[in-house]
Amino acid sequence: MIKITIDHQTLRAREGQTVLEAAKENHIRIPHLCYHPALKPSGSCKLCGVEVTSPAGKQVVMLSCILKVKENLEVRTDSELVQAHRRKSFDKLLRMAPDAARIRDLAQEWGVSVAPPPDGCIRCRLCIRVCNEIVKAKALKMVTDETGSRVMPEPGRCMGCGTCANLCPTRLIRVRDQDSVRTVSIRDEIIGQLPLERCEGCGNLYATEIFLKHIRASMAEHPDSKDQRRICPSCIKLLSGKAQAARKNK
Repeated sequence: MIKITIDHQTLRAREGQTVLEAAKENHIRIPHLCYHPALKPSGSCKLCGVEVTSPAGKQVVMLSCILKVKENLEVRTDSELVQAHRRKSFDKLLRMAPDAARIRDLAQEWGVSVAPPPDGCIRCRLCIRVCNEIVKAKALKMVTDETGSRVMPEPGRCMGCGTCANLCPTRLIRVRDQDSVRTVSIRDEIIGQLPLERCEGCGNLYATEIFLKHIRASMAEHPDSKDQRRICPSCIKLLSGKAQAARKNK
């Protein structure tokens, strides 16, 4: 048997064992993803790095799934050097698999802070700007916390116009009309959920009552404004075409 030390704990390991195998047998945890006892180690994930002293007397990080035990080997599994190596390894893995829950869970378990998973939002703020400057509903805002910045709804302000969804370059904001209700959402957050009104021409559901009121209020003082009927864009286009045709036939 070979005597080694892991985190100041003296252990007995068998000839030919790796440091990771010896640690596992003695219930000492070292993070890893690519190791399997039935296969030859590859060191691909780089997560199992530990600190040892090199032949030159320098403290270095080596992969415990490959490093063989030797007499009086001293190993540290959670030094500052190991933690820095571990952070880099997790970051590299998440660049290749940013949505991998297993990697993120393992990073959290080992106290490694990693960037939040991508959610499809590029933080261009088009949705916020159009809602503030054009629609003037102010139904969206940018929120920043320890995980980063993200677009969030301002409860009770959405008019259900869908302008934010039309402008969203990644189509993260969605509009769904179902059971006479329009739902506007971003990720799994509901921005607004409002009942729809029917077109007086075709009878189709086409806009929310609150948005129609907003349009009427906005146009009230316009010199060319008229009494607004509840007509959808398709019917307005149809009626406009008929009117143009009638003028040509006169």
